[in-house]
Amino acid sequence: MDLVIGGTGFLGREITCQLLERGKKVRTLCRRNADIPKGAELIIGDITDRSSLQKACRGIETVFHTAALPSITVHWQPFYETNVLGAENVLNACQETGVQKLIYTSSASVVFNGRSQPGVDETAPYPSKFLAHYPHSKAIAEKMILDAGLSPANPLLTCSIRPHVIIGERDRHLIPRLLDRAKKGKLFRVGSGRNMIDITFVENAALGHIQAAEALTGKGSPVNGNAYFLSQGEPVNCWEWIDNVLVMKGLPKVRRSLSLPAAWTLGTALEVWYKIWRLRGEPVMTRFLAATLAETHYLNIAKARQDFGYAPVLSMEEGMKRLAAAMRKI
Repeated sequence: MDLVIGGTGFLGREITCQLLERGKKVRTLCRRNADIPKGAELIIGDITDRSSLQKACRGIETVFHTAALPSITVHWQPFYETNVLGAENVLNACQETGVQKLIYTSSASVVFNGRSQPGVDETAPYPSKFLAHYPHSKAIAEKMILDAGLSPANPLLTCSIRPHVIIGERDRHLIPRLLDRAKKGKLFRVGSGRNMIDITFVENAALGHIQAAEALTGKGSPVNGNAYFLSQGEPVNCWEWIDNVLVMKGLPKVRRSLSLPAAWTLGTALEVWYKIWRLRGEPVMTRFLAATLAETHYLNIAKARQDFGYAPVLSMEEGMKRLAAAMRKI
């Protein structure tokens, strides 16, 4: 039996569905009673609650840990409690209940240093200084989980999957927020508008997780203790792609722009303001967001292709058609 932690989330639900389609028995751990895919078992719990994790992990062979706090808020504690301590709780529960494999959902942003990264691969190190708490917390958790897999004294097998900009029909975050900013006139092009980025349709991201789990057969497996980038393998111009999404929804293309230095300065000021006054929520701009929107960052996915045969099953063309159909319902 497999366990998907965060099984009602965007990626977690897709992993659950694909596992069920493969004839697997699937359990999901969710924070509240929710509409889970038919055929899956639901356990109510939280990664900050060790007892519910213990219950969820009993009798499980493979755990997919997809739950996390994704945000650009400036306060460290929520990220530490959810993304770091939560991952530690998951790791401990897996070890204590005899789980064989732990597949961790990380992020390509764990190696983003704020500068252009064309065709970056897994040899890229974590930056010496992170621009945001989300990638920092994910990097800490990732290293902890990968180290456990590499330990000869620990029977647990582990790997980390780093998708880049996951999108799709059930996206409740990136696309809706993009459209909301555009409707409110708060969407500005940052930088030259020539930067290239990668995207990943959720169907492909889920498939990569499952393929990695299937290839994780022992301590000698090349997958064990390793991290992998996932994407469509077809970089797109960031702002042309955003304009395309806006047009799909009948909205005008982005007309106003900010230079990267201006956006960086604004982001720095807002981060300081939010910290001083302990404001909740996300600043409209941060240094991390400015660099993400202005710099080129796309991935080399050769390692995933080589080690577990990853290849996007949903093409860019078909994925955009599905996205357009879904956006008509938003």
